[in-house]
Amino acid sequence: MSEINRVWRLRKRPVGELANDVLSLEEEAIPAPSEGEFLVRMNYLSLDPTNRIWMSDMVQYMPPVELNAPMRGLICGTVKESKHTGFSEGDIVSGLGVWADYQIGSPATMNKMGDTGAMPVVDAFGTFALVGPTAYFGLLDVGQPKEGETVVVSGAAGAVGSIVGQIAKIKGCRVVGIAGSEEKCNWIKNDLGFDASINYKTENVAEALAQACPDGIDVYFDNVGGEILDACLKLMNLKGRIPTCGLISGYNATDPVPGPYNYGMMLMQRLRIEGFIVTDYMERYPEALSHLGKWMGEGKIKVRQDIFDGLENALEILKKLYTGGNQGKLIVRVEDVS
Repeated sequence: MSEINRVWRLRKRPVGELANDVLSLEEEAIPAPSEGEFLVRMNYLSLDPTNRIWMSDMVQYMPPVELNAPMRGLICGTVKESKHTGFSEGDIVSGLGVWADYQIGSPATMNKMGDTGAMPVVDAFGTFALVGPTAYFGLLDVGQPKEGETVVVSGAAGAVGSIVGQIAKIKGCRVVGIAGSEEKCNWIKNDLGFDASINYKTENVAEALAQACPDGIDVYFDNVGGEILDACLKLMNLKGRIPTCGLISGYNATDPVPGPYNYGMMLMQRLRIEGFIVTDYMERYPEALSHLGKWMGEGKIKVRQDIFDGLENALEILKKLYTGGNQGKLIVRVEDVS
């Protein structure tokens, strides 16, 4: 085992687009576990839009990462040394960790992944650890789609959005996805079964939505906020629902983002907009994983992992999330599970 531990630490609060001096990669000693803890060697690091929120000192759903502290992240790793009776060397675990080769885990932050069967560990981690349950609970609990309704998904070629659209199809809905390239639009329509796709970078979204949703929108799964939210608000049907999963279009904004101009539709159409965080549903994860696993086994849900190598490249890879440079779940591979 290497004696050096590479650790990304937060050095500055980001302002605008992520700059290279926001995080620094340091070489440090490998930490030693205390009683009740275990040492984890990272295999995979999940990169998610919420990373940008954690770096900031804005109001958020958990404390921001402190300056000079290791950067927080969702990780999958292998136990290398254990001082906890419930975990053994070689166990594969996942949970909330930090951007580091080696780190200390405990049952409070990490759980065993268990047998993933024929599915590679990286695929199971990329699908079940966060994005799958986010799509499942956000759409079904918050959005409450009904057969025959129209569901619109922004960020539709992303990790969460692509699964949301497929679940909506399983539930018998008409699904329209909004993405940022022709390749992504073709993928969600031709491979994932969306009924229509809109390229927000080349099309007038409001006009394209009106054409793709002739009967209006019943559920808008919002991953981006901003102008796309505004365009969808104008077409929402009576008693429509808007699960708010993310507002990524404004995460790099340096000035306050104006509220939607079509906010009045909230009243006129008696809409319900509800933000949610997937950790609110932790106790029901087995329900989501059971359904998602079944649908995947039946070929009704396809997933795509966008995997890049090297912990040292994590900051540069993270930037792809805010430019639309990823397709599917963005993961950094540090060392494959053996």
